[in-house]
Amino acid sequence: MYLYNVAKLIASVVFRLLYRIEVHGKENITKEGRLVLCSNHINNLDPILISIVFPRQVCWMAKKQIFKSKILSYILNKMGTFPVDREESDLSAIKNSLKVLKKEGVLGIFPEGTRVKEANIENAKPGIALISIKARSPVLPVYIEGSFKLFSKIKISFGKPIDFSHSYDKKLTTEDYRLLSKDILQSIYSIKNKEEGI
Repeated sequence: MYLYNVAKLIASVVFRLLYRIEVHGKENITKEGRLVLCSNHINNLDPILISIVFPRQVCWMAKKQIFKSKILSYILNKMGTFPVDREESDLSAIKNSLKVLKKEGVLGIFPEGTRVKEANIENAKPGIALISIKARSPVLPVYIEGSFKLFSKIKISFGKPIDFSHSYDKKLTTEDYRLLSKDILQSIYSIKNKEEGI
Protein backbone atom coordinates (compact mmCIF):
# COMPACT_ATOMS: atom_id res chain seq x y z
CA MET A 1 0.00 0.00 0.00
CA TYR A 2 2.88 2.39 0.81
CA LEU A 3 4.56 1.77 -2.56
CA TYR A 4 1.21 2.22 -4.30
CA ASN A 5 0.56 5.57 -2.61
CA VAL A 6 4.06 6.85 -3.39
CA ALA A 7 3.81 5.76 -7.03
CA LYS A 8 0.33 7.29 -7.27
CA LEU A 9 1.57 10.62 -5.89
CA ILE A 10 4.49 10.76 -8.33
CA ALA A 11 2.31 9.70 -11.28
CA SER A 12 -0.33 12.26 -10.34
CA VAL A 13 2.19 15.11 -10.39
CA VAL A 14 3.75 13.99 -13.68
CA PHE A 15 0.58 13.23 -15.62
CA ARG A 16 -1.30 16.31 -14.43
CA LEU A 17 1.54 18.31 -15.97
CA LEU A 18 1.35 16.35 -19.21
CA TYR A 19 -2.44 16.24 -19.55
CA ARG A 20 -5.53 18.18 -18.52
CA ILE A 21 -7.35 15.48 -16.56
CA GLU A 22 -11.08 16.01 -16.12
CA VAL A 23 -13.20 13.79 -13.87
CA HIS A 24 -16.97 13.29 -13.97
CA GLY A 25 -19.31 11.18 -11.81
CA LYS A 26 -17.30 11.24 -8.59
CA GLU A 27 -20.56 10.85 -6.68
CA ASN A 28 -20.87 7.31 -8.08
CA ILE A 29 -17.67 6.11 -6.39
CA THR A 30 -18.21 3.95 -3.31
CA LYS A 31 -15.79 4.72 -0.49
CA GLU A 32 -15.64 1.20 0.90
CA GLY A 33 -16.50 -2.41 0.12
CA ARG A 34 -15.61 -4.73 -2.74
CA LEU A 35 -15.86 -3.28 -6.22
CA VAL A 36 -15.09 -4.27 -9.81
CA LEU A 37 -13.91 -1.28 -11.83
CA CYS A 38 -14.62 -1.86 -15.54
CA SER A 39 -13.35 0.55 -18.18
CA ASN A 40 -12.98 0.84 -21.93
CA HIS A 41 -9.36 0.61 -23.06
CA ILE A 42 -7.84 3.06 -25.56
CA ASN A 43 -4.26 3.56 -24.38
CA ASN A 44 -1.58 1.82 -22.30
CA LEU A 45 -1.80 4.72 -19.83
CA ASP A 46 -5.47 4.06 -19.01
CA PRO A 47 -4.89 2.13 -15.75
CA ILE A 48 -2.41 4.74 -14.49
CA LEU A 49 -4.71 7.69 -15.19
CA ILE A 50 -7.76 5.98 -13.70
CA SER A 51 -5.75 5.01 -10.60
CA ILE A 52 -4.59 8.62 -10.19
CA VAL A 53 -8.14 9.95 -9.89
CA PHE A 54 -9.65 6.99 -8.03
CA PRO A 55 -9.52 7.50 -4.23
CA ARG A 56 -8.88 3.84 -3.35
CA GLN A 57 -6.14 1.41 -4.37
CA VAL A 58 -7.00 -0.40 -7.60
CA CYS A 59 -5.58 -3.89 -8.20
CA TRP A 60 -5.38 -4.25 -11.96
CA MET A 61 -5.54 -7.39 -14.03
CA ALA A 62 -2.90 -6.90 -16.75
CA LYS A 63 -1.63 -8.91 -19.73
CA LYS A 64 1.07 -11.39 -18.77
CA GLN A 65 3.54 -10.02 -21.35
CA ILE A 66 4.41 -6.99 -19.19
CA PHE A 67 5.52 -9.30 -16.36
CA LYS A 68 8.48 -10.69 -18.34
CA SER A 69 10.88 -8.26 -16.67
CA LYS A 70 11.66 -9.49 -13.14
CA ILE A 71 12.09 -5.95 -11.82
CA LEU A 72 8.84 -4.69 -13.35
CA SER A 73 7.05 -7.86 -12.28
CA TYR A 74 8.21 -7.32 -8.68
CA ILE A 75 7.00 -3.69 -8.67
CA LEU A 76 3.65 -4.55 -10.24
CA ASN A 77 3.03 -7.37 -7.77
CA LYS A 78 3.83 -5.06 -4.86
CA MET A 79 1.25 -2.62 -6.20
CA GLY A 80 -1.43 -5.29 -6.41
CA THR A 81 -1.31 -5.82 -10.19
CA PHE A 82 -1.39 -9.44 -11.40
CA PRO A 83 -1.07 -11.15 -14.81
CA VAL A 84 -3.71 -12.70 -17.01
CA ASP A 85 -3.33 -14.86 -20.11
CA ARG A 86 -5.67 -13.26 -22.64
CA GLU A 87 -5.40 -16.16 -25.08
CA GLU A 88 -7.13 -18.74 -22.89
CA SER A 89 -9.17 -19.18 -19.70
CA ASP A 90 -6.82 -18.19 -16.89
CA LEU A 91 -7.98 -19.79 -13.63
CA SER A 92 -5.08 -18.23 -11.75
CA ALA A 93 -6.18 -14.72 -12.76
CA ILE A 94 -9.76 -15.50 -11.70
CA LYS A 95 -8.56 -16.75 -8.31
CA ASN A 96 -6.42 -13.63 -7.81
CA SER A 97 -9.42 -11.48 -8.73
CA LEU A 98 -11.63 -13.20 -6.18
CA LYS A 99 -8.93 -12.81 -3.50
CA VAL A 100 -8.84 -9.04 -4.06
CA LEU A 101 -12.62 -8.77 -3.80
CA LYS A 102 -12.92 -11.05 -0.76
CA LYS A 103 -10.63 -8.61 1.03
CA GLU A 104 -13.13 -5.84 0.16
CA GLY A 105 -10.69 -4.42 -2.40
CA VAL A 106 -11.11 -2.79 -5.79
CA LEU A 107 -10.40 -4.86 -8.89
CA GLY A 108 -9.63 -3.09 -12.17
CA ILE A 109 -10.50 -4.87 -15.44
CA PHE A 110 -10.84 -3.98 -19.10
CA PRO A 111 -13.85 -6.03 -20.34
CA GLU A 112 -12.63 -5.99 -23.95
CA GLY A 113 -9.33 -7.57 -22.94
CA THR A 114 -7.21 -5.29 -25.10
CA ARG A 115 -7.04 -1.75 -26.51
CA VAL A 116 -9.77 -0.88 -28.99
CA LYS A 117 -10.49 2.21 -31.10
CA GLU A 118 -14.17 1.59 -31.74
CA ALA A 119 -16.86 0.17 -29.49
CA ASN A 120 -17.95 -3.40 -30.18
CA ILE A 121 -20.15 -4.97 -27.51
CA GLU A 122 -19.31 -8.43 -28.91
CA ASN A 123 -15.78 -8.00 -27.50
CA ALA A 124 -17.02 -8.44 -23.92
CA LYS A 125 -15.39 -11.37 -22.12
CA PRO A 126 -17.69 -13.66 -20.04
CA GLY A 127 -15.12 -13.83 -17.22
CA ILE A 128 -15.89 -10.23 -16.20
CA ALA A 129 -19.46 -11.01 -15.14
CA LEU A 130 -18.39 -14.37 -13.69
CA ILE A 131 -15.89 -12.71 -11.36
CA SER A 132 -18.36 -10.03 -10.28
CA ILE A 133 -21.13 -12.53 -9.54
CA LYS A 134 -18.92 -15.15 -7.86
CA ALA A 135 -17.49 -12.42 -5.60
CA ARG A 136 -20.95 -10.86 -5.09
CA SER A 137 -19.51 -7.53 -6.06
CA PRO A 138 -21.07 -4.48 -7.72
CA VAL A 139 -19.50 -3.19 -10.93
CA LEU A 140 -18.53 0.44 -11.50
CA PRO A 141 -18.44 1.33 -15.23
CA VAL A 142 -15.79 3.85 -16.30
CA TYR A 143 -15.40 5.64 -19.62
CA ILE A 144 -12.09 7.25 -20.53
CA GLU A 145 -11.58 9.38 -23.63
CA GLY A 146 -8.86 11.58 -25.08
CA SER A 147 -6.27 11.79 -27.84
CA PHE A 148 -3.39 11.34 -25.37
CA LYS A 149 -1.46 14.05 -27.15
CA LEU A 150 0.71 16.11 -24.79
CA PHE A 151 -1.22 18.78 -22.90
CA SER A 152 -4.55 17.61 -24.33
CA LYS A 153 -7.65 16.90 -22.23
CA ILE A 154 -8.38 13.43 -20.97
CA LYS A 155 -11.83 12.87 -19.55
CA ILE A 156 -12.58 10.08 -17.08
CA SER A 157 -16.25 9.47 -16.29
CA PHE A 158 -17.65 7.15 -13.62
CA GLY A 159 -21.12 5.74 -14.20
CA LYS A 160 -23.61 4.41 -11.66
CA PRO A 161 -22.73 1.07 -10.00
CA ILE A 162 -24.31 -2.03 -11.51
CA ASP A 163 -25.93 -4.47 -9.07
CA PHE A 164 -25.94 -8.14 -10.10
CA SER A 165 -27.46 -9.43 -6.84
CA HIS A 166 -30.44 -10.83 -8.79
CA SER A 167 -28.01 -13.33 -10.37
CA TYR A 168 -26.02 -14.35 -7.27
CA ASP A 169 -27.91 -17.55 -6.50
CA LYS A 170 -28.78 -18.60 -10.04
CA LYS A 171 -27.05 -21.34 -12.01
CA LEU A 172 -25.62 -19.46 -14.98
CA THR A 173 -24.12 -20.76 -18.21
CA THR A 174 -21.14 -19.35 -20.10
CA GLU A 175 -23.60 -17.68 -22.46
CA ASP A 176 -25.41 -16.08 -19.49
CA TYR A 177 -22.12 -14.64 -18.27
CA ARG A 178 -21.32 -13.43 -21.77
CA LEU A 179 -24.64 -11.58 -22.01
CA LEU A 180 -24.13 -9.97 -18.59
CA SER A 181 -20.61 -8.92 -19.60
CA LYS A 182 -22.12 -7.32 -22.70
CA ASP A 183 -24.45 -5.39 -20.40
CA ILE A 184 -21.40 -4.13 -18.49
CA LEU A 185 -19.64 -3.05 -21.68
CA GLN A 186 -22.84 -1.39 -22.91
CA SER A 187 -23.05 0.54 -19.62
CA ILE A 188 -19.49 1.78 -20.12
CA TYR A 189 -20.15 3.14 -23.60
CA SER A 190 -23.56 4.51 -22.63
CA ILE A 191 -21.76 6.95 -20.29
CA LYS A 192 -20.40 8.74 -23.34
CA ASN A 193 -23.81 8.75 -25.03
CA LYS A 194 -25.48 10.26 -21.96
CA GLU A 195 -22.90 13.02 -21.74
CA GLU A 196 -23.37 13.78 -25.43
CA GLY A 197 -27.15 13.74 -25.04
CA ILE A 198 -27.64 10.78 -27.38
